Amino acid sequence: MKKALVLFIVVAVAMAFIGTALAVPPGRTLEFKTPMGTVIFEGAKHKAAGLKCSDCHPKIFHMKKGADKITMKDIYAGKYCGTCHNGKRAFAAKTSCRKCHHKKRRVIKGC
Repeated sequence: MKKALVLFIVVAVAMAFIGTALAVPPGRTLEFKTPMGTVIFEGAKHKAAGLKCSDCHPKIFHMKKGADKITMKDIYAGKYCGTCHNGKRAFAAKTSCRKCHHKKRRVIKGC
């Protein structure tokens, strides 16, 4: 019984550290549809910047996609993405819409 409890604790602690290792697992992106185009969150870019999940979750964002109702007004006020994308820690969200919002390109036959 004692061994099972110790094993459970070791596994729980290991899982806690594994879950905080990366911003988003390698190769995974999150897409958010907005009126201004799709916002694509790339975990690899944030990992390359030295971030971990625990840097943003649950302090800034909930863990479940869609749980936060993010607006540009909030971002410009320094909330959500604007916590870092303020022109000091990372590029300012106000500088270029296209850095985050991607319009899908139309493919026209024959071109």
